[in-house]
Amino acid sequence: MPEPLTEELLNELLASGDPTAFIEDHHIQKRTLPDYLQYLLNIHGLQRPDVIRTAGINETFGYQIFMGQRGASRDKILQLAFAMNLTLRECNRLLKLSGANELYCKNKRDAIIIFCLDKGYTLQKTDDELYRFGEETIS
Repeated sequence: MPEPLTEELLNELLASGDPTAFIEDHHIQKRTLPDYLQYLLNIHGLQRPDVIRTAGINETFGYQIFMGQRGASRDKILQLAFAMNLTLRECNRLLKLSGANELYCKNKRDAIIIFCLDKGYTLQKTDDELYRFGEETIS
């Protein structure tokens, strides 16, 4: 089941008389990168080994990212996002949880990546587009 939009939750929180009830009703807690990665695997029906392989990430390093044992660069997170065929919203949430900046459409490289995510491009096709525009590739 997809998560409610942040705007919807915000409106409900602001309309509530008590934040405690809102927090309990929606099971609000601090979300970690491994938790969100597992959530994405579940809702997209993906398997961790397949995602790591498709992302082109070293198997051991990939598992460490999924387990929260190692941090990952922004580009490694983007590789995972493309391997999971995430939406822009999902990708930005993943980036934020990893401690990286979200994609920003006023940045040329990010604008190309946003376009490619939206069009469902593969990581390879996205790298080709970045190269074509003279930007650093993701992988």
